[in-house]
Amino acid sequence: MTVKAIQRVSVGRNGIGAFILQCKRLDFHYCDWAGSSRGMNLFLQHNLPLFAASHPSIEIHVSPRPHKHPVIRGHFMNGTQHSICVRNLTKENVLKKAEILRDMSGEKARKVKGGRAVASLNESTRGIWSPFHGAKAPSFQG
Repeated sequence: MTVKAIQRVSVGRNGIGAFILQCKRLDFHYCDWAGSSRGMNLFLQHNLPLFAASHPSIEIHVSPRPHKHPVIRGHFMNGTQHSICVRNLTKENVLKKAEILRDMSGEKARKVKGGRAVASLNESTRGIWSPFHGAKAPSFQG
């Protein structure tokens, strides 16, 4: 019996097996006049073209907001929006905030239930540790 190779190329299945950024759009709002937008204006002039070219899947909107602090707003696949105020930040810090929004999932931050790092349905085989278990406390004679 002979072995035959498969003649088909794998078919894309709408993101299964591939990483898709959850951020679909970033809005950059700035003011030309205010000093708090200085870092945002420098970012828009120098860093934004490189950022946009390296992330073609993210739609970029730039719009002025006169007499307001600069804001970056992220729109996500699940319909949520998150805003980060970038007033008085340098252009490098504005880039870091844009990368934070790019990497977000759009979900709300959730508290870990029970304060445990690992959630399990099974209890520990040793039980819950307590400092009162085990050897007797040393007695001091004085």
